[in-house]
Amino acid sequence: MTWWEAILLIGAGIFAGFINTVAGGGSLITLPLLIFMDLPSSQANATNRVAIFLQNIFSVSGFRSKGVSVFPYALWLAISGSCGAVLGAYLAVDIDSVLFNRILAVVMLLVIGLTVFKPMLSAQKVEEIFTTKRSALSIFLFFGVGIYGGFIQAGIGFLMIAILTGIHGLSMAKTNSIKVFVVLVYTSFALAVFIIGGQVQWVYGLTLAAGNSAGGWIASRWSVDKDDKVIRTILVITVLALSIKLWFFGT
Repeated sequence: MTWWEAILLIGAGIFAGFINTVAGGGSLITLPLLIFMDLPSSQANATNRVAIFLQNIFSVSGFRSKGVSVFPYALWLAISGSCGAVLGAYLAVDIDSVLFNRILAVVMLLVIGLTVFKPMLSAQKVEEIFTTKRSALSIFLFFGVGIYGGFIQAGIGFLMIAILTGIHGLSMAKTNSIKVFVVLVYTSFALAVFIIGGQVQWVYGLTLAAGNSAGGWIASRWSVDKDDKVIRTILVITVLALSIKLWFFGT
């Protein structure tokens, strides 16, 4: 890896770590970048998990330092998501690069549509709701989210935000605190699968992780005291930017 590639990875990682924490979609920046640096898609997908894992250690720490936590509910979601992630990671280990890129393009268009039109983007204030039925539904849905996260990761934050705000009416600060914890837990299992499969390129992964971790820490502390409208505005802008990128420069 050259020095300019290292600088590019760290810079992209800072930005990706920030938007991963407050919204989602950072992997749509880092995944293509790793592929551009001549990593096969399966290795880029695996190597990106090193950065995601370390980023979310810092993100979780940042939210906890601000007193934002939703336990034990977040733990149940993490268990469900981890079960799905192991399955998704096994599916991703030997996937064809062309097929991977096409799946990434199609799924992200669906995620973008879901994100833009779900009630999480409404300005209306919603009270938190944690009935047994709603909690069971979200735990079930997080198993499916885990499969997707283990398989491809990119845009996973949009799905989690849609579920947590749409079903439970959580604020963006609490939603993001749950999101980064769940991603941290299930990524540890998915990363283990990729390591066993020999897909991780550690030099690239750890360099990218340095940037992601810095971005995640900054975003986790910055976002806690911000009005939901500010964070949601960033979310919408991010979604629109990624959709334009995907439409014109996707595969």
